Amino acid sequence: MCHQTVGLVARHLESNGIPTVIAGSARDIIEQCGVPRFLFTDFPLGNPTGIPFDTSMQMEITSMAISMLADASHPRTTIQTPFKWADENWRENFMQVTVDNQELLARAGRLRRKQQAAK
Repeated sequence: MCHQTVGLVARHLESNGIPTVIAGSARDIIEQCGVPRFLFTDFPLGNPTGIPFDTSMQMEITSMAISMLADASHPRTTIQTPFKWADENWRENFMQVTVDNQELLARAGRLRRKQQAAK
């Protein structure tokens, strides 16, 4: 979902008495919307709660988000998670399809679809 839309929905919910926490990756967009609580993970888009299949990381990030409901002491609180993406150069390589990685990405996609179908 669009980061800006999520931020605006959070502001609307908060103004109607429903507390929110946004867990996301697009820090500039979310903070510009002025959300009350934002848990920032410096990961590629689509991975706000951790590396795929790393359930312990995902649980820890989710726990941090829930804790923000009680611990955020002032409006527009942003907390950054301590986690790092496995590829330190992910920004340069993010979603880049080249002749060198095209088959690898296609194979990974087929495997993911097969795993999803099995579930």
